[in-house]
Amino acid sequence: MTHDGDCIAFVAGEASGDLLAAPVIAALHSHVPPFGAAGVAGDRMIAAGCNAWHHVRELSVRGYVEVLRELPRLLGLRRELARRLSAGGCCALVGVDAPDFNLALETRVRRGGLPTIHFVSPSIWAWRGWRIERIRQAADRILLVFPFEQAIYDRAGIAATYVGHPLASAIPMRPDRAAARRRLGVADQKPLICLMPGSRRAEIQYIAPMFFAAAETLASAMPEAHFIVPVADPVLRPLLEQIERQTRKATAGRMNLVDGRAHDCLEACDGVLVASGTATLEAALYKRPMVIAYRVPALSAWIMRRIGGYLPWVGLPNILAREALVPELLQEQATARAIADQMLSVLGDEARQRLLEERFCAMHEALRRDTPSLACEAILHTIAQVRARRP
Repeated sequence: MTHDGDCIAFVAGEASGDLLAAPVIAALHSHVPPFGAAGVAGDRMIAAGCNAWHHVRELSVRGYVEVLRELPRLLGLRRELARRLSAGGCCALVGVDAPDFNLALETRVRRGGLPTIHFVSPSIWAWRGWRIERIRQAADRILLVFPFEQAIYDRAGIAATYVGHPLASAIPMRPDRAAARRRLGVADQKPLICLMPGSRRAEIQYIAPMFFAAAETLASAMPEAHFIVPVADPVLRPLLEQIERQTRKATAGRMNLVDGRAHDCLEACDGVLVASGTATLEAALYKRPMVIAYRVPALSAWIMRRIGGYLPWVGLPNILAREALVPELLQEQATARAIADQMLSVLGDEARQRLLEERFCAMHEALRRDTPSLACEAILHTIAQVRARRP
């Protein structure tokens, strides 16, 4: 049992943040003495014991244009959270990813004396490097999930701790495809392609149609192939079903939508069509060949191009490998035909599949740490440090 001062606030901005924060919350509950958790949470965080003030889907907005539409609501939510945190009851704030929302919230409550920790570095190494000064103002400590990030923060003089990536401990080094297929009730011998068009409504509206159209091409080229789509949130299922019905022809009777169970789907499949984001890392940790494809509205894409980037890749496997290990098709390049052709190419090349498996295994080893314990230790150490500096 915990009292108010033993409660740590978590604010996650999307499904990937929910996945990252849940094991850390469980570790805090197991700590002696235990710490409670409350804040903006997804289903996994709630199951781990977090008291949800708001559900994570309330923050799941992507793209510049979409954010502008939702800006009044998001600003109101941020003001509400800041007031609640400033009023006491929590001994720290952990912002989980979602930097555009969380860094401003962290800055505000940190000025009031609340210790702040930001979990997952913004991709300053890929683009918008100027944000490191915002991070300096916002967070007492950054929890890093990729090893190469430590040197960046050390050079900047910002307290940071590499804790590994929680997914690397949660996902087996040697996936069991046959066992996963039994759990899903999928035929063991037939080729299975997993479609992961995103976890947010706007993503699905832009990406799912081309993924389902690519599946049609793949179904014609691979008569034995079946397809599986893990639905990230039940509220998204009607939209996915509508898009699938509009596209269905060759895939009739060969496409299965399942609620959640993304890891079972990845473990069971032979290849993945995946939107950019954490799901690309999950696919790599399951050692699965993939094609990364992504689209945003034209205006959002124009703004992103104007801002510019520092790396030529968007997919986490390629960023970690520092090369184009898996194909990326973005904006105009992301057509159903191109996506299907790339998937057919890798599925027909056993040597390439073996190389990918070797590289993904090395990546897995580099990311595997006892992340929940390391993150828990760093959070509590930061709270103690901030308290010790107070007059």
